[in-house]
Amino acid sequence: MSHKILEGKRGIIFGALDDQSIAWKTAESVHLAGGKFVLTNAPVAMRMGTINTLANKTNSKVIPADATSVEDLNSLIDQAQDILGGKLDFVLHSIGMSVNVRKGKHYTDLNYDWLEKGWDVSAVSFHKLMQSLYQKDAMNEWGSIIALSYIAAQRTFPNYNDMADNKAYLESIARSFGYFFGKNKKVRVNTISQSPTLTTAGKGVAGLEGFLKYAEKMSPLGNATAEDCADYIVSLFSDYTRRVTLQNLYHDGGFSGVGVSQEIIDEISKE
Repeated sequence: MSHKILEGKRGIIFGALDDQSIAWKTAESVHLAGGKFVLTNAPVAMRMGTINTLANKTNSKVIPADATSVEDLNSLIDQAQDILGGKLDFVLHSIGMSVNVRKGKHYTDLNYDWLEKGWDVSAVSFHKLMQSLYQKDAMNEWGSIIALSYIAAQRTFPNYNDMADNKAYLESIARSFGYFFGKNKKVRVNTISQSPTLTTAGKGVAGLEGFLKYAEKMSPLGNATAEDCADYIVSLFSDYTRRVTLQNLYHDGGFSGVGVSQEIIDEISKE
């Protein structure tokens, strides 16, 4: 994307781990669109990834922060405004984690301590982030806050496990907090329900390769890539979408609107 539709805009991008992540691709697209930002991730995630490479490429600063810590979030927001020179225009929450998925626990046999950890990281952190932004009056009017979700918040995908519950709660937080952000601050809050994407985090979901093929056959336009999602996020950060809020926006090649595709019928008919 070469159009400078984010020229003069400032923000924070959460969750860039490596060059396979949607947050990473978003940072690259925002940079090309003229936006400036700070990058952030949890200290443990930063040790696993290559975020400093991205920072050098996009001329941005990295601020470590635990998104479940209000203290860390408050410090991050203050530092970001100091570095960028003013209030923020956009924020991307691209954070999700399920210990139960990582440890191979079935949904009918969950570890509840692990569930609470994943719930805090994947969903409650979004409320904490927005509450910090709201109370600090850190967003400019007509700013845009986006979190990444998945259609398992609405439909059952067995292997998605307790992440489906986390995403459903995430979307509810976006609507509930988004009402107050819109009414009192003129700030937009939306979630994006992205196609299954082969990111480092996504690889932890059992059977992902098979489901990618299934979703490709179901979607009239095919699966949306991480790069596609990044460009869509740029449009939602821009002034062209300033009246869009409280929405869960499907970015999935049409998957969410299809009951069954002819390709799937043909596959089943072969059996």
